[in-house]
Amino acid sequence: MKYLSTAIFTFGLSASAALAAPVDLSTWTAENGPSGPGGSSNGDWDLAVDNNSVTQGNNGRPTVFYDGASSSQGTALSGSITVNTTGDDDFVGFILGMDAGELDGTAATVDYWLVDWKQTNQTVSGNFGEAGLALTHVTAAATSQLNFWSHEGPGFDEVARGTNLGSTGWDDLVEYTFELVFTDSLIEIAVNGATELSYTSAQNGSSFEDGGFGFYNYSQQNVTYAGITEVILPDPDPDPDPNPNPSAVPFPAGLPLLLAGLGAFGVLRRKAKT
Repeated sequence: MKYLSTAIFTFGLSASAALAAPVDLSTWTAENGPSGPGGSSNGDWDLAVDNNSVTQGNNGRPTVFYDGASSSQGTALSGSITVNTTGDDDFVGFILGMDAGELDGTAATVDYWLVDWKQTNQTVSGNFGEAGLALTHVTAAATSQLNFWSHEGPGFDEVARGTNLGSTGWDDLVEYTFELVFTDSLIEIAVNGATELSYTSAQNGSSFEDGGFGFYNYSQQNVTYAGITEVILPDPDPDPDPNPNPSAVPFPAGLPLLLAGLGAFGVLRRKAKT
């Protein structure tokens, strides 16, 4: 099973911490969704000089800044998100498993996951945008940007809302850390260390499709996604013992150190719900 997470991780071992490397966002690309009520401007993704943080400046249509050359699964990422204004109240977040053309409607097929967080309740053209953190499965090109606003319409299926933040919006000028696990069988999201969403392939009815990871923004200006670091996680044992006998396996002398080094990842699963 492979993992992806966005968080500020604390590693128990300096050797583990040394594996983390800053992500070069200069290889990422922007893509925009449909225009219409709620915003018409394209995303304005301004990359910092260190290529390790990016700010989306426009109040406009749904837009993403994503890694189209990689996959979401199998990588641990760390980072933060901050809305640097008091002038609006709309959507920030992430996209998982995205391929080119899935947001702008040019892809032949669509299958990705939207993690978005709105500050306040708001109705636009009869479409209700609910405050709080949500997980939505998108399996068809949007016919209107208001599909993103309400999480409704053909191919838009909101499957879960945050345990604590399901109806609570983000605060202005506050930096949040995110932790997000994405495998072929689990999506798990935490905010500032508290697990908010845990959704499995069993609930979905099939394994999750792989694809690129990205930052998401809709009708919310001046949002910074920063401090992104990456750890490539090892693959699991491809041929596990189907009949393990724990009493016959000697206790590895280095196991306590290993567990200490991986301790920070435990928070990502200890509050998992099915």
